[in-house]
This record gives sequence, structure tokens and C-alpha cells, in this order.
Amino acid sequence: MSEQINRLLAIMARLRDPENGCEWDIAQNFKTIAPYTIEEAYEVADAIERNDMDELRGELGDLLLQVVFHARMAEEEGNFAFEDVAKAISDKMEARHPHIFGDETGVMTKARWEDLKAAERDHKGAQSALDGVAGALPALLRSEKLQKRAARVGFDWPDQHGPAEKLQEELGELADATSDNERLMEAGDLLFAAVNVVRSYGIAPEDALRAANAKFEKRFRRMEEMAAEAGEDFPKLSLEEQERYWLRAKLEERD
Repeated sequence: MSEQINRLLAIMARLRDPENGCEWDIAQNFKTIAPYTIEEAYEVADAIERNDMDELRGELGDLLLQVVFHARMAEEEGNFAFEDVAKAISDKMEARHPHIFGDETGVMTKARWEDLKAAERDHKGAQSALDGVAGALPALLRSEKLQKRAARVGFDWPDQHGPAEKLQEELGELADATSDNERLMEAGDLLFAAVNVVRSYGIAPEDALRAANAKFEKRFRRMEEMAAEAGEDFPKLSLEEQERYWLRAKLEERD
């Protein structure tokens, strides 16, 4: 194990020391640290999106700290240690690459990768094709994974027409809903159907929505700039006047 990894493990052990450690670190547990772990993973993704390598280095360190923190708490409870975590992922990666570390030949395909993962789930005693889809995943990502799992056992539309028709159906059902709870459920069905439509085109819904968010943010900020340049207070403009700035921002992008 590298010198810096050992240093990091020693730092975490000191921070968690019951007598001489940091009060905040000592008070934490798996549940209180989990939100930070998720946050750090998103910050890694954000650094990658911005192609900021200096920031990525730091964010990967923050994410590694989360792994070390969880491993240290598990070690204190006598469950496992950091080395066990490293061994587990090493064993998994070797098992999932039999064409590299085993006797298989050929190249790794997406279908083969999913078959290997399915075999792991079966080995763990999975009872459903949906077992193992983490409940804590962001809702958009989880809906895509649930649909993909169902598709692996044949429960999927053969083309884009089915998902598109289902989306229209769900739009109508949301419009016809009469109670808050019914509207909530129908809105969920609508979003789930939209994920299915996007997925039917071979597009990752998370990537598509991320791109749409970035596009909207860029245009909206440009609208505000244009209004300020014209000496207008954007929030006080009518919707029609704001829409004119929106169209100008779109045209500017095309040019």
C-alpha cells in the first residue's frame, strides 16, 4: 500500500480516536456521512463536466476520504477494514474481466458485462430481476436502471412507438387527475414514461436532462444579460417581453 494511502488511513484513525480525536468526526456514523459521500461523487462529476483537472484531483481526494471514513467506522465495529474494501473491488474487477484475467478470449461487450453482473446477483440469491437497484439512487437514474433490468427479461417495447403512445396517455391521465395524491402519482407515471421514450432512442436520460439543464441555464443567463444591457429590469418584464429575449438568445446560439 502506498505511503500516502497509509498516511490518509492514519489521519482518519487519529480523527476517530475516542480520546484524542476530533469531536465532529467521532460523532459521525454511516448514515450521517452518507449524504457527504453522495455530494462528493456529484462534485467529481461536476469537475469532469468542466474539464477542470486541478479541481478533479481535489474532488477525487474528497471522495477517497469518504471511502476511508466508512471503512474506518466499519473497522471499529469489527466488520471490515480498508484493505478488505480494496480486496473486494479487486476480486470483482478480475471476475468481471475473464478475457483479461481468466481463460476467456474475445472482447468485452455490454451484453457480456451485464451477464456477468447478473451472475453475481444470482450468486447472492437474487429473487427478482430488479434486485440490486439501489433505492438511494437519484429518481431519474433509478427509473432508467429499473427499466433496463425489466428489458433484460423481455419486458420492453419493441420500438419507439409504444413508449411515445404511453407518454401521451400519461399526459392525459395527469390532466384528468382530481386530487393532490392522484396528480402526484400521475406526474410520476408521466416522468417514468418520458424516461422510457428517451431510453428507446438509446440515449441516457441523465445525460439528456443534464444537457437540457445546461442549455436552459446558458440561455436564461444570456436573457438577463441582454435585458441589463438594454437598461431593463428582467424580473419586471412581462412574460411576452421575456420571451422575446429568450428567442434572441436562441438565435444568438445558432449564429
